[in-house]
Parts: sequence; structure tokens; C-alpha cells
Amino acid sequence: MASALSDVPSGLVAPDDVNGLVPQLWPESAHRDAAGRLVVGGLDAATLAARFGTPLYVVDEDEARGRARRTRLAFESAAAAAGTDVTVYYAGKAFLSGAVVRWVTEEGLAVDVCTGGELAVALGAGVDPARIGFHGNNKSLAEIDAAVAAGVGAIVIDSEIEIERVAAAAARAGRRQRVRLRVNSGVHASTHEFLATAHEDQKFGVSLDRAAELGARIRGHESLEFLGLHCHIGSQIFEAPGFAESASRLLAAHAELSAAAPVPELNLGGGFGIAYTAADSPQPIEDIARGILDAVVAGCRERGLPVPKLAFEPGRSIIGPAGVTLYTVGTIKAVPIDGGERRYVSVDGGMSDNARTALYEAQYSARLASRTSAAAPALSRVVGKHCESGDIVVDAEYLPADTGPGDLLAVPATGAYCWSLSSNYNHVPRPPVVAVREGSARVIVRGETIDDLLARDLGLEPTAIDTAATGDAATEGTPA
Repeated sequence: MASALSDVPSGLVAPDDVNGLVPQLWPESAHRDAAGRLVVGGLDAATLAARFGTPLYVVDEDEARGRARRTRLAFESAAAAAGTDVTVYYAGKAFLSGAVVRWVTEEGLAVDVCTGGELAVALGAGVDPARIGFHGNNKSLAEIDAAVAAGVGAIVIDSEIEIERVAAAAARAGRRQRVRLRVNSGVHASTHEFLATAHEDQKFGVSLDRAAELGARIRGHESLEFLGLHCHIGSQIFEAPGFAESASRLLAAHAELSAAAPVPELNLGGGFGIAYTAADSPQPIEDIARGILDAVVAGCRERGLPVPKLAFEPGRSIIGPAGVTLYTVGTIKAVPIDGGERRYVSVDGGMSDNARTALYEAQYSARLASRTSAAAPALSRVVGKHCESGDIVVDAEYLPADTGPGDLLAVPATGAYCWSLSSNYNHVPRPPVVAVREGSARVIVRGETIDDLLARDLGLEPTAIDTAATGDAATEGTPA
């Protein structure tokens, strides 16, 4: 189907094989079986949809574990070559559940959290508190007390006022709390404005030129142990140069602090990017790790400093490519526009299970998952069921022209920030998360039901909750 639309992403071209799976977008286990169905973790999409329904978050456990292990080994190898050690934290904000916490810790990673809820999940999953880092630009006093009482390995101080708050909490608990100071290096990623978190006009961290002053204040508290500086330059970064430049700037402040007393470590954050479309080409994590470590070594040599212990906090690059979301197609609509037409493919989820397209203009890919097709590729926009014009799942993708109601669609690279940002917009229940591995599947986060949503509404009569249902049964008053 031809299109004269002017807003097609520049990197999107009609595929030679509309059924093909671009390798960098999918878990390594993904393939099509003899019937043409998408298979992930040894289970086909139709079987998963029949068993668990759609929308459905599917996470390939082996992919997540493999990426965690590969990331740790990449940084450990680069650090060893530089004569230092490294700690790799999993950034829980990408997607946190008890199962995922156990996967990454069993692969040797520590865990980074940023709220009391995330801390509770990590502790509940059995993480050694000493291997937890606690972030957040506005930690409540209760959250700080909880983190100190739990014995977390490090609290990242994000503002001047937090120095006193964390020091007081540690003193009350009779502990010496290890802390880092988050600073803004002035380097930010070449990415969406809302994802660039190291430029000066933002809510995170303190200005780099105050590092020495605030570091001295931290050291003035007997209840605090100063580990070093922390910086996060943004998200979805494909190469090492931005990290290298940020490290160079941080090392100047690190050197000033080291003149007064040893500074044992430097935390350079995370933000390593992944491929969401065929146009994306992130560097291998091994190359990024070597590039960053080379810059740190050069900066330390220039300033006559020992290479500090390093820390990093990847999240998306570990869990993102492990996730695939399954949807069922509902309606197809062709809308005349710009001298051509826009083909809308509506699915049974949307911005309540993937808000990133609406929030960041994020680009995704999609493939027919329940079968293959010999039809020509048709430029399509995959949209959700919500009462919102911005409810877009995949802005532009070539799907078979015969895609129709009842077909399953799969959207890859949805393991990060999709469940984490999910909502009940339009009173749509959040989908379950199912882990797949070697032909077995298990629910790791229970999906919600309409009854779950109604149970929280204290303005409803109990009988309305007891009899709520969908379809004709609700009209007839039949109990659910």
C-alpha cells in the first residue's frame, strides 16, 4: 500500500521480508516456528496469549540474565586492565520485581533504588542491604530513616539539605552511613530533552563547582562516610564519548577533594542505550566500558591520581531487550491525510502499558506474531484503545497489508520503563508480567482485574463491586 505521508521517520524503510525479525531488537531466543508464530523463550505467542491474555508483558529470563552477566564482565575486564575494581548496579527504575532482583543479583550485580517502595522490593527479594544504592532528588525523612536502618551500602545525596538529613538519620541510628554526592557535569546526552539529566537546569544533583565545598561538609559529619562523586549524564546513549567527557570533568573535582583526604570511588551512572528500531546502532557494552575506563585512566594520569574504584548503574540495557509486549488487533482504519492515507492498527492496550511514545516521542517496532504473511508491507501506525489522540504504541511501522482483527502483534524492546510507567488510564487494568525460559512460563507480576480497580473506589456500593463484570453479564447484573 503506497503512502505519501511526510512524517515517516527517516530511518524507516519497507522491509524485504515483512515477517523478518531484526536481531538487535529481539531476545536472542526469538524466532518463528514452522507455523510462522513468534517464539520467545521456547514458547509461541499464540500459546502465551491463550494462556495469559493480552496485552501481555513477556520477559525472557535468559536474555535478562545474559545481559546482566555480560555487562558486569565487560566493566570488570575494563576495570582490571585499568588496575581498579568496579561495582555494577542494576537500576531498578527500569523494571523492578522480586524475580528480576534475584536474576540480576545472582549474576553478580548490586541494585540501585530511588524510593521507599523500590527499597522494599529489593529487601523483600533478599538483596544484601550493603549491595543497595539509594537515589532520589526528594527523599522523604521516612525513606532516609528506612534506608539507614536497613543498612544500605550507599545513599546518594542529591541536594545540600540532604547532607543534614542523612547525617541526622545516621546519628539517630548509631551508624556511619556511606554516601555519594550527585553532581552535574554539564555534559548531557544527545537525546530527548526530558531524558538529558546532566545539564544545569534540572532537578537532579548539585553544580559541579560546589563539589569541594559540599564534600567538605559531608566529611564534617561523624555519622557520614564520603565515598565520592556521582553523575548521570542521561539515557539512551549509544557511545562512550559523552561518558568520557563527563568523567574528565568530574576528575577535576575529584582531584580537589582528594587533596584534602582520599576519595575512594567515582560513580559515573548509567544510561546505556538499546536498539528500538532497525535504525538504532548502540555500541557493544564492551566497547563502551573500555572507552570510559580509558578516559578515566588518562584523566587520573594527567592529574597524578590513583584510579578510583568505579561504579555504574545500567538498567534499560539489561532488561529492555529482554521484554516483548503482545497485543491483539481490534480495528483497522485508513484515514486520508497529506495526499495519502494513514493506516491505523488499533490494539487492546496502549499508553497505559507503554507511555514512552506519548512521553518521549519514543520509536518502537512491531511484527505480526501469530502467523506470517505473504501480503505486501503497509505503512501503519499502531495505536491503543484509550480516549486520547496521543495514545500511540508504534508511530510508524511496516506491517503486512492483511493484518486484521484477531491477529497478534509483538512489540520488542519493552522490558524497560513500560511496566514501570504503566497506569490505569481509562480504568484499564495493568497487564501481567510473564517470565519465559526454556519452554516454561510463570507470572512474576500479577495482572490486575476490573474488580481490583473497583475495590479501591470507596465511593462505590459494595453490591456494585460484587456484581461488576464486563459484557452482557454486567448489564444483566449477573455476579462476576
